[in-house]
Amino acid sequence: MKVLLTGGAGFIGANLAHYWTSHHPGEELVVFDALTYAGHRESIRPLEGQPGFRFIHGDIRDREAVGKALSGVDLVLHLAAESHNDRAIRDPMLFLQTNVLGTGALLEECRRQDIPRFHHVSTDEVFGMLPLDTAERFTEESPYRPRGPYPASKASADHLVRAWGETYGFRYTISNSGNNLGPYQFPEKLIPLSILRLLRGQTVQLYGDGRHVRDWIYVVDHCEAIDLIAHRGTLGSTYLVSAENELSNRAVAERLLRLFGRDDHSLEFIADRPGHDRRYALDSRRLREELGWHPRHDFDTALSMTVDWYRTHASWWEPLLAGHGVGT
Repeated sequence: MKVLLTGGAGFIGANLAHYWTSHHPGEELVVFDALTYAGHRESIRPLEGQPGFRFIHGDIRDREAVGKALSGVDLVLHLAAESHNDRAIRDPMLFLQTNVLGTGALLEECRRQDIPRFHHVSTDEVFGMLPLDTAERFTEESPYRPRGPYPASKASADHLVRAWGETYGFRYTISNSGNNLGPYQFPEKLIPLSILRLLRGQTVQLYGDGRHVRDWIYVVDHCEAIDLIAHRGTLGSTYLVSAENELSNRAVAERLLRLFGRDDHSLEFIADRPGHDRRYALDSRRLREELGWHPRHDFDTALSMTVDWYRTHASWWEPLLAGHGVGT
């Protein structure tokens, strides 16, 4: 089998590339990535030179480049996307270009070449916001109510995939996951940014009151779910991927402080961002019951492993800080 992985030099994509080569050693894996600020070639450097692995520097909006990369491909794993809410607020058109037009261009080239199977990776943010004082979780039937440019662009991409399925008989699956933690994440999201700030003797910064709740999953558990869905998921179906680790941003920060031997005096509350959703939570029963998936890592273990990775991989993140002016 030959697999094309878009966005394979980004956070989840790089972890999926490492996962795929170790779990499917007989398959060809082609990573296709534009290497924007969050796509780091060093994240997949250890895979280069391995049998069956190839990297292509390209943009999914470039149909000619995508068409060439799709030659002989049996499965597409589509992870290429702009994904940071703060950046989406500053430059929403970039998110529309990549997440909407880029997905459309990729879908058309896949349809033109009659690609046998396509898996699209999305986010829980497309469903909007849940209140803090409820046990409600999003399901596959929940309506889409995105509240910002980033989730709106991802919701649009999800709708495009489903529309290609309905109109052209396109063979697809979709998955939506919550917040991921683990290695190779560009230090702009809460956990890697906080780790790097603590490593440099700085405070952990939290938006607003820090009570915003997210549904956390270790990235390798997410990769295993993608693997199962891409191979065994029912075509035309959506699966929600959740380890059911609901934690407030403050609770996450406090756990990080304990790992670093620091106390709450190292917390700093800053002005909230516009449209900051209060809570996300996903119901993953379909994935668990239909495909037998379950997470292998609890949150505290995953967080400790993530901290250890950043402690021992300064050679990976130090050039990013210097080259991109990350606010640490």
